[in-house]
Amino acid sequence: MSLHDKLKSKAVAWRKSQYQSDFPTISEILDFNFNPETDDLRFLRKAQFEALETYWYLRLIEKTPHIFDLYKRVFSTEALLDALGIRLTDEDWKKIAISGGGVDSVFEQIKNDDAFVKKYHLEALRETLMLSYPSYILALAMGAGKTILIGTIIATEFAMALEYPDVANFVKNALIFAPGKTILGALKEIADIPYEKVLPPRLYKEFITSVKFTYTRDGEKDIPIISGSSFNVVVTNTEKIRIQKQSIAKSLIKDLFTNSSKEDEVKQEIAKRRLQTIASLPNLAIFSDEAHHTYGQALGEELKKVRKTVDYLAENTNVLIVVNTTGTPYYKKQILKDVVYWYGLSQGIKDGILKEVRGNIVAYPEVADEHFIRDVITDFFKNYKDVKIYDGSPAKLALYFPKIDDLQNAKPTVETTLIEIGEDPSIVLEVHNESKDEIKDLFDNRINDRYLPYRVFLLVNKGTEGWNCLSLFATALARELKASNNFCLQAASRCLRQTPGNIHKAKIYLSQQNVRILDSQLKETYGETLQELNTSSQNIRKDRLVLRKTEIPPILLKKKIKKVIPLDKGIDLAQLVIQKPDTQVKETKKIIYDLKDIPDRKGVLITQKEEALTIEEDFIDTYSFAVELSALYRLPLFQIYEKIKSLYPDGEILQSHAYEIRKQIEEKVRNYSIKEEEIEIALALVKPKNFNC
Repeated sequence: MSLHDKLKSKAVAWRKSQYQSDFPTISEILDFNFNPETDDLRFLRKAQFEALETYWYLRLIEKTPHIFDLYKRVFSTEALLDALGIRLTDEDWKKIAISGGGVDSVFEQIKNDDAFVKKYHLEALRETLMLSYPSYILALAMGAGKTILIGTIIATEFAMALEYPDVANFVKNALIFAPGKTILGALKEIADIPYEKVLPPRLYKEFITSVKFTYTRDGEKDIPIISGSSFNVVVTNTEKIRIQKQSIAKSLIKDLFTNSSKEDEVKQEIAKRRLQTIASLPNLAIFSDEAHHTYGQALGEELKKVRKTVDYLAENTNVLIVVNTTGTPYYKKQILKDVVYWYGLSQGIKDGILKEVRGNIVAYPEVADEHFIRDVITDFFKNYKDVKIYDGSPAKLALYFPKIDDLQNAKPTVETTLIEIGEDPSIVLEVHNESKDEIKDLFDNRINDRYLPYRVFLLVNKGTEGWNCLSLFATALARELKASNNFCLQAASRCLRQTPGNIHKAKIYLSQQNVRILDSQLKETYGETLQELNTSSQNIRKDRLVLRKTEIPPILLKKKIKKVIPLDKGIDLAQLVIQKPDTQVKETKKIIYDLKDIPDRKGVLITQKEEALTIEEDFIDTYSFAVELSALYRLPLFQIYEKIKSLYPDGEILQSHAYEIRKQIEEKVRNYSIKEEEIEIALALVKPKNFNC
C-alpha cells in the first residue's frame, strides 16, 4: 500500500473521531464545509475536501513532519524500502551486510553515492531525502480544481492563525507560484473563491478583512507589500522571482547609476530585493501549482528555478510548509515519493468532476493532415455548434500543432472549411510564442470572457498546464506531438474540465501518431508498470577492453545510383492522347476509442468501433488546369485546353484526376530517361579523437 493510501485511511479515521486535536476550531471549519440538511459539500468538490482534510491531518496530528520522517512513522522497517521503491540486488545487500550497515546505510548511500542512485533510478528519492523542510504533493487530476484547493488551504490556515494568535505554527503569509505566465488568471481565480462557503461566518469575517491579494508586476523593483506584515497572498511565477541577476531588465536600473561598471552589482541587488521582501514575511507557506515544474532532479544540471528559490527562502525565513499540486505524480517515469494525496483522471470522470469522454476519443489512421483538419472542424460544429455553458459562452475547439509552420500550413484549410459549413473564419485565433503580447494576455488571462468572438484556437506550445478555458469542449492533436512533460496528455485533457449544469461529453481528436503517445502518457498517469521501470536494477559489470591494432581490409559497399540522360525528342501535340483517369472514391476510417476501467500492460485506450470516413475531394476548373499544364510543359494553351475540355465538358476536374493527367503528360512529353547503375564504394576508416590504436 502506498503512502497516500495509508494517509487516506488515517484521515477517514480522524474524520470519524470528529477531527479531535489540540485546536478544536479545525473541526468547526471542516464540519462547516458540509450542508447539515443534505450532508453534501457546500462548495468544495469531494477530491478537494479530501485533500484539505489530509493536509490538516498532517499539520495537526502528524505535526507537519518531513516526508522521510512520515514514511518512517507509517511503514515498518521491513516495508519502508519497498514503499520507497528501493530494490537492491543480492550482491549489494551482501556488501551492506559485510560493512555492518543496515537500512540507514542505504539512505546514506542514496544521499552521497551518485553511481548507486543512477544504478537504481533513485534521483527523485534523493531529492526528497535532501530537503530541509516539509514538502508535500497533492496530486489531483487536471481540471479537478488545484488552484481553488490552494486558496482554500490558505484561507483555513489564515483563519486558524487569527483564531490562535499566540500559536506560532500557523501560516500567516503565502507565496504561490502559478504555472507559466498565468499570474493574473491564477490571482483572479484565488481572489474570486467564495470563502464564505469554506469558513464559518465568524471566521470568514475576520479572514476577509485581513487578507491582502497581490502579484509581482512587470516594471516594479519590489513587491507591493509591507515588509514583515501578515496575511499576504503573493502570486508570482518563475520569471518574476528568481536569484539570477540576468532576470532584471535594464529599464529598472537606468536611473540608479551612470557608471556601467556597477551595472552587474545593481542588478544583483534588485534581483534579491523581491526575494528579501518575501523572506521578511513571517510564518510563510509556499505553494507551487503544477508541481512537475518544481519537482524532479537536477541530474547534473542546475536546480529547477522554483526549487532554487524555495531553498533560498527556507534558509532565510520561517518556511512552515511547501505544498505542491500536480496532475500526475511522476517525473520522467519516476514516482514522486512526496505524494500525500492522489486523485486520478478516471476517478474524476466517474465522480463527474471531469467531463465524460467515453466513446469520444477519435483517431484517424492514414489520413492526410488536410482531411484530418477538415473532418475535425466539420464534426465539431456538427456536435457543438449550439452548445453553451452556464454563462452563455459557446463551445470551443483547440487544435495543437508541433511547430508554427505546421499551424500556418493548416490555417487556410481551417478557414476554408469554416466558410463551407457556414461559419465566420474570424472565429479562429492562432496563439504561439511569436504572437503579439495582447494576444498572449487575452489567451492566458481573459479566455473566459463570454463576449470573446473566438471559437477555434490554433496553438503551438500554448494551452496546456494552467490554461483554464471553461467552454473548451474538444481538443485535436494534429501531427505528432513529441514535447516532454506529458505535453500530449496535457493538451488532450484540457477539454475535460467540467462546468455547472453541463450534460455534453468532451471530445478528443487524434492523428494516428498521437494515439500511441497519449496511450503511453495515460498509462503513466494511471501508474501502470512504472514501478517496474523505476526499480529494475541494472546488472552491470565494469571491465577494460583492449583493442589491438590489426590490418583491416577495405570494406566495400554496393550503391545504386540514378543518372538522367537527355533525349532528342520532339513533342507532337496532335499525337498526344489524354485519357480520363478511372479513380475510385477514396474511403478511409476513423477509430473511436474508450478508456479501460482497469488499465493493463497493453495500454489504457481500447478500440470501441470504427466508422467509415469518405474523403470529399476539391475541384479545379479546366481553364486554370490548362494554364498550369501549358506553363509546366510548354504546350500551346488553347490546344491543351480543348483536349481537357473534351474530357470534362462541365468545366471541373477532381484533384486526383488532375494529378493522374499530369502523370500521363509527364510520361509522354519528357525528353529524358533515367538509368540506374550499381557501383562499389570503399569505406574510409576514421579514427575518433584520442583513439590511437
